[in-house]
Amino acid sequence: MKSKMFYIAFVASLGGLLFGFDTAVISGAEQAIEKIYALSGFWHGFTMSIALIGTFIGAFFSTKPVEKYGRLLSLKIIALLYILSALGCALILNWHSFLFFRFLGGLAVGASSVVGPMYIAEISPSNWRGRFVAFFQFNIVFGIVLAYLSNYCISGMPHDWQWMLGVLALPALLFAVLLFTIPESPRWLIKTGREEEAHHVFGTTGEPNVAQEVESIKTSLGAGVSSEPLFQKKYAKPILIAFLIATFNQLSGINTINYYAPRIFDIAGFGADKMLNAIIIGLTNLVFTMLGMVLIDKLGRKKLIYIGSVCMFISLVSVTRLFYLNDLQGSGLLLLISLMGFIASFAVSLGAVIWVLIAEVFPTSVRAKGQVLGSMTHWVWCAALTWVFPIFVQEGQYQDASYIFGFYAVAVALSFVFALKLPETKNKSLEQIQKELVK
Repeated sequence: MKSKMFYIAFVASLGGLLFGFDTAVISGAEQAIEKIYALSGFWHGFTMSIALIGTFIGAFFSTKPVEKYGRLLSLKIIALLYILSALGCALILNWHSFLFFRFLGGLAVGASSVVGPMYIAEISPSNWRGRFVAFFQFNIVFGIVLAYLSNYCISGMPHDWQWMLGVLALPALLFAVLLFTIPESPRWLIKTGREEEAHHVFGTTGEPNVAQEVESIKTSLGAGVSSEPLFQKKYAKPILIAFLIATFNQLSGINTINYYAPRIFDIAGFGADKMLNAIIIGLTNLVFTMLGMVLIDKLGRKKLIYIGSVCMFISLVSVTRLFYLNDLQGSGLLLLISLMGFIASFAVSLGAVIWVLIAEVFPTSVRAKGQVLGSMTHWVWCAALTWVFPIFVQEGQYQDASYIFGFYAVAVALSFVFALKLPETKNKSLEQIQKELVK
């Protein structure tokens, strides 16, 4: 039974792999795009963030389909969007077409960030839920590494930047096929009156007391209705937790570093090694995300954020200092080490915790809406920071770049304060968490 649950979590989390690949693959193409279309810093930032604008729109509009048609069908539609976006970028004709297909991919990423963790949280046993939902984050990071590796292998080919973006169609097709081999969320089945099917799903995933779990879910659903609004006083704590974890995740600067890693290393004088160093950053992220997966159900969510916020702060202060002193050319190795330290600290803390926590804190009756809130918050911040980053990090404007890295350092310091007030959710059922947070 446990092996079946591992398989289900693996397939569902492949949406995270596509999420990571799609968001990071642009890092290898962004400098070519800037030159080909002669983009200013403002329009270059807009071009880079167009997919991210799509993410929070995709997250917002995923609410009704995921509630009406189910988690599984929604994942299948997301897979189709990924395929269309990748093929569209590979067959690009002009800048406007590029913007359209990148936006389409953004819709898929945004919806994936809502549906994937929600589905995994709803189908997983409570004692494994943290690790299984964190598996979604692992695959995001694995997708980032694959994107960097793909960029490195393709770089130098004719029309390389188009191939970099188009290769995503292959894993997207695999994801679409495998989705036909896993069941629907049992909590959604119960919510829509299909209790017998839910019993069967719980049986195949290793739930030790199926009848008790089903009754607990029915009781929690009886406390509210699926059409009730999210923004009510009784949901104040879950709303605040979801908003803050998503905010601190992005204000750390993680995705601007993922998107612009080759540019940063280019400025630091790495030249031809910039793609290779981006792979090193990606592998660091992968290794420490795996560590976070192991620790999240042992140490808990609070302790991981405590430890990570301190280490991220130290690393970002080092990066800020290098930019402020305009000492990048002579200290490229120190920059690489500092960024690796930041990535490692982020991966084991805010990176491992975000999707787990957002999926946990909302009751079943409003979980889809709560997941959308957290995801949209994440993507709005991500789009804004990605848009402004090229304006700060330009040739000869290294001191200006120090301000944005300094801002990131302040943000991760505040995430430590957030962790002080964060309730621990490890080893608790979703219904138990609901009783503690919803008053």
